[in-house]
Amino acid sequence: MNADLYGKTVLVTGGGSGLGAALCHTLAGAGANIIAADLRAEAAQAVAERVRTLGGRCSACALDVGDEARVAGAIEEAVAQYERLDVVINNAGTDVTLPFDELKVEDWHRIVATNLTGPFLVSRYAVRAMKIRAGSCEPGGHIVNIASTAAKRAWPNASAYHATKWGLLGLSHALHAELRPHRIKVTAVIAGGMRTPFLLERFPEIDVGALQDPADVAAAVKSVLLLPENTVVPEIMVLPMRESSWP
Repeated sequence: MNADLYGKTVLVTGGGSGLGAALCHTLAGAGANIIAADLRAEAAQAVAERVRTLGGRCSACALDVGDEARVAGAIEEAVAQYERLDVVINNAGTDVTLPFDELKVEDWHRIVATNLTGPFLVSRYAVRAMKIRAGSCEPGGHIVNIASTAAKRAWPNASAYHATKWGLLGLSHALHAELRPHRIKVTAVIAGGMRTPFLLERFPEIDVGALQDPADVAAAVKSVLLLPENTVVPEIMVLPMRESSWP
């Protein structure tokens, strides 16, 4: 374990599996205090226990990112527990793979609530905590939004997912422009296909060899977080060498 991020507090949404779990492990290994937040409390707790077993610092948080009251409470709890909030990673995501005319309105609302409203709410309350730190002349913080190649191009049967990921990319760049004066960095991560339950459970016939290990994307996120205070990367694309959804 190294201590590149020692003393930093990082909240990871969707931290109970896939990329979220990889982020928790990678950033805890760099010395950060991790809050693994997930809709599934038991999944978040399992990740937190594994991180602690390996010598990292990690707590679990049951969180529906589309629930404003719960988001506000989670941010408040994080600051109370660690006395600071340095990084939030908006990673929670969901999708329904259906043709556009078969997509139910309730599914549309659920996907938008998780993939777009969630990052808005988490960022909104995190920014308030980060601005207080920036006002004390400390670095303000860093918001990382996990987007997808789905934010750059489109394919069939994923209309709600594309709409939210394109929206998340726009939100991320808008926050980058607005929050820089407050010394708050914002980075959008365009992640290519990963070997995670999100893909493998929905597409069992997918070529696993064409996908990347989520730990590789987590390593890229870590590298962005370790940049000098006067440098920000507003957008980074991380693809497997055999990426099929991007040229």
